Amino acid sequence: MSLITEKSNIKSKGIDKKPVLEVLKIMNEEDKLVAYAVEKELSNIAKAVEKIIESFKIGGRLVYIGAGTSGRLGILDASECPPTFSTDKDQVIGIIAGGMKAVTDAIEGAEDNSLAGKEDLVKIGLTEKDIVVGVTANGNTPYVLGAMEYANNIGATTIGLSCNQDSKITKIATISITPIVGPEVITGSTRLKAGTAQKMVLNMLSTASMIGMGKVYNNLMVDLNPSNIKLMNRAKRIIMEATGVEEEEAERHLKLSNNKPKVAIVMIEARCSYEKAIELLEKNNGSIYKAIAAEDSAK
Repeated sequence: MSLITEKSNIKSKGIDKKPVLEVLKIMNEEDKLVAYAVEKELSNIAKAVEKIIESFKIGGRLVYIGAGTSGRLGILDASECPPTFSTDKDQVIGIIAGGMKAVTDAIEGAEDNSLAGKEDLVKIGLTEKDIVVGVTANGNTPYVLGAMEYANNIGATTIGLSCNQDSKITKIATISITPIVGPEVITGSTRLKAGTAQKMVLNMLSTASMIGMGKVYNNLMVDLNPSNIKLMNRAKRIIMEATGVEEEEAERHLKLSNNKPKVAIVMIEARCSYEKAIELLEKNNGSIYKAIAAEDSAK
C-alpha cells in the first residue's frame, strides 16, 4: 500500500542546504494546507460530534487511543477537558501505546501490539455506551486497529482519525475522518502536518461536543474550573460579560456559587439562590438559556 504520509515531498527537496528563513517558509506554506484538508472532512467530523454528544447524554465516555505523536495528542486533548469544561477526569480519556511512560519516552514495538490495544480498553471497562477515537496518522497502526476491533465487537461507536485514504482504519471505523495533508516536509515525520491536522480535529471533537452539552454560553467558557488566580480572574470576566454586572458583584456571586461561573450566571440572571440555580441547571440538561427561561416562566 502506498501511503501519502510516507512519500517524499518535492517542495522540500534540498531543505538541508537552505538558509533558516527559507526552511521556515517551506514549512509555513505546507502548514497552510492543513486547515483546508480538515475543512473537507467537516461533514464527517459533525457526524462524530453528534455521536459523542449522544454518548455523553447517556453517561458514555470519549476515549482517544493512539501511539506516538497521535497518542500524545489524544492525551493532551483529554487532559485539557477538566480545567476547561469542569468534566469528570474519566469522561474524556487518552490512552497511548506503551502506557504513560510513552508520553515522554519512545517505547519500542508498543504500537505493533494489536492485543495490547484491546487490553488497554478492557482495563478501563469499555462499554457499548462509549466512543473510541482511534488516532493514527498512517491509519494502519496495529495497536490502534486492535483497539478498534474490540470496541466494534462490544458495540461501542468507533471513529477513525487518520491521514491516508483507504487505510485499514477507514474500513474498521464506524465513522472515518481522513484529512489528507500530503507528504511531510521531512519525509515520514507525521508529527508535522499530520499531527497538526489531528490536533485540529481533536479540538473540534471535544469542543463542539462540550458546546452541545451546554458547557458554553454564547461563546463563553462558563464551565471552567477556576483553580488558579488566572482562571479565577477569567471566571469573573466571564460572569461580567454574560450578565453585565460589575466586578464586585461578579466576585460575590462567584463565591456564592462555590466558584462555579455557570451557576453564578444563573443566580444573577434568574435572580435565585445557589440551590435553585443548581436545580434549574440539572432539570435543563446544563443549559443556561433553558434554566433562566424556566425560572422566568415560573414567576
